[in-house]
Amino acid sequence: MRWVEKTAKTIEEAVELALQELNISKDKVDIEILEQPSKGLFGILGSRLAKVKVTVKEEKKEEFPVKEEALAQEKTTTISKKHDDKKEEKEVAYKFLRDVLNAMDIKSEIKIKYTDAGLYINLIGPKMGMVIGKRGQTLDSLQYLVSLVVNKNNGKDDYVRVVLDTENYRKKREETLVRLANRLADRVAKTRKKVELEPMNPYERRIIHSTLQNHPDVFTYSEGEEPNRKVIIACK
Repeated sequence: MRWVEKTAKTIEEAVELALQELNISKDKVDIEILEQPSKGLFGILGSRLAKVKVTVKEEKKEEFPVKEEALAQEKTTTISKKHDDKKEEKEVAYKFLRDVLNAMDIKSEIKIKYTDAGLYINLIGPKMGMVIGKRGQTLDSLQYLVSLVVNKNNGKDDYVRVVLDTENYRKKREETLVRLANRLADRVAKTRKKVELEPMNPYERRIIHSTLQNHPDVFTYSEGEEPNRKVIIACK
């Protein structure tokens, strides 16, 4: 059973931090409030953060006796269907990206493979700066569009996560965000003044939260609405 405990200024912020770490939606967890937030005397003395425990609900599965032959046949059929689906999804992603890149007059090799994380697409070519865009915004937009195309006919249970990358940008960006998070956390710990980061997409916000989740002096939370939602680093 998976669970985490989180603290923040409010119950809502603590719950959000827990959901981000577990990478799960609110309807699939049980929430236990361990401590209510308190401002303390004059809003300073004896103040206390909210603390929650968020536990992933167990999915109950009904078991029915099934003949081994039928089970083996079903398993083979399922594997075959998944293979066909993956092949079709790769073809759809390839065609969509090829059309978009041609329209942008960008020559690029498109390499697509399935990993444990989902559908990974890597673009190789001479004009990848145009594909990446400012702070990766163009790359993120393309990734979002490819995801829409690939999952057009998929249900919630069949959703395929798409990662679009070029020139190892994703890893470099993650390393940059980790360094940024640690540097700003040190500043917050010294000045005891919160810091607002620039608006980021959910994936990049999770990197900041994950990097500082066990920091002894600061905590993080998000505020604002998409696409301008940003991470706040504050002193505990």
